[in-house]
Order: sequence, then C-alpha cells, then structure tokens
Amino acid sequence: MNKTIALLFIICWSIATNAQQSIPHGAKALLKAYPQHVKTYKNNRLYFHDGTMMVYDDGKSKQFVERMNNADPDDMFLIPYNRKKKKPTYLHDPGRIRCDAFFRKIYGSTPQEVEKNLVKVSWFGQQLRFTSVCGAADSLRAVARELEHRPHLHKYLQQSSTYYWRKVRGADRLSPHSYGMTIDVCVEYSNFWQWSNKGKDETDEISYVNRIPQELVDIFERHGFIWGGRWYHYDTMHFEFRPELFY
Repeated sequence: MNKTIALLFIICWSIATNAQQSIPHGAKALLKAYPQHVKTYKNNRLYFHDGTMMVYDDGKSKQFVERMNNADPDDMFLIPYNRKKKKPTYLHDPGRIRCDAFFRKIYGSTPQEVEKNLVKVSWFGQQLRFTSVCGAADSLRAVARELEHRPHLHKYLQQSSTYYWRKVRGADRLSPHSYGMTIDVCVEYSNFWQWSNKGKDETDEISYVNRIPQELVDIFERHGFIWGGRWYHYDTMHFEFRPELFY
C-alpha cells in the first residue's frame, strides 16, 4: 500500500511539474505581475478572475509594424528587456510592443474605467494622477522617495506628465498614458526618435540621442518601470510600469 501511495504521489507530482513547465515564460510573468486579474493559463489561453479569457498566442506571423499594431500577449515578450544593454540595436524595442486588449482588461477599456482607479501621487511640486491598479501608484511613490535624497536629479523631474487618454501619434493604438501607468519626465532634457530623425519611418535606420542619466533610469527600473531610452525608437522621457518584463 505504501508503495502504491508513493507511486501515485510521484505520478501526480510529475503531471503537475510538466503542466507548470508547459506554461510559456511570458504567461508565467503575467501571472506573477498581475495576480489580482490573471487567474491561470491553460491551453494557450489566459483566464481572468472575472470569468473571461484571452488567447495568449494567436500563432500569426507578423512584420514589425504589424506586431506593434496587432500584438497578442505573447508578442510583448518577443524582445527581452535587458537592463545591461546600453544602446539599442536596430528595431530593438523591448516593452514598446503592447497587447492593447490585455491592458484594457487590466486598467480599463474606457476613460471612465481607468479614471476610477487613478490616485494622486506627490511628485516634486506636482500632484500627478496615476493608477492604483496592481500597486503602480505605490511603485511611483517608491521612486519618488528614492529621488528625494538625490537633489542633483530633480531638474529632470519638473513638469512631468502621466494620465492622458489618447492614441499613439500616427497610429491606431492607445498610448500607454491612457492607462495611467506611464510617466513622462522633463521634456527639456528629453529626446524622442522622431524629433531627431525628421521624416523617418518605423523601419528606417535612425540615430540615437539621450540626455537622461543612468542613475535616474536605475531607480525607476528597480521599481518595475521600463525606460523608453532602451528602445531603438527611443523616447527618453518615458517610464512605464511593466513589472512583467522584469521576471
């Protein structure tokens, strides 16, 4: 009897282990980062606590621009976010690919749904509206606490902006600012790929410019924010709460 019980235990453990190993890395990361919303993964589907589900990988082959505009959850993990990489290579935009349907599910699909979760965060003379979903506002407050003791960085933080429901300029997809989980710091010290590369398209080769200090970037990244300066299509003022990309 003891041998039978032991054998059954081994079989059950093996099944559970294999099931766990069959979950894609990105799906595991989403489960860890958004446990209040994502309940489980099974058979290429993410299941949410409200009883709905979403296909994880649509299986479609996509070119760069098509992936940007029609990403599934799996596409968001195609390019790993590497904190050690100093200068992005051609089309290396980790985190810039977003599944709009997923973030609408997490943060809200309308301005009204998003706004009911916005709270005020004290930010160096400003009161910024930021989402409280999944601890995003708490993470921004943690960034502010670290920065309080670094006055030499304060000039980079003036006139910051957060929530603004809108589409990405020149595209038919929502800006991450629409979800209230993104902050742009001081424009005076920032660079954007289209400002420095007039007339260039998404797949053209472009030059890279940055004036944001690494020390500031490191603080944001410690608290789950990705930086737009790590993108080939750089947006150096841009910090976005994306904890799933750090797992």
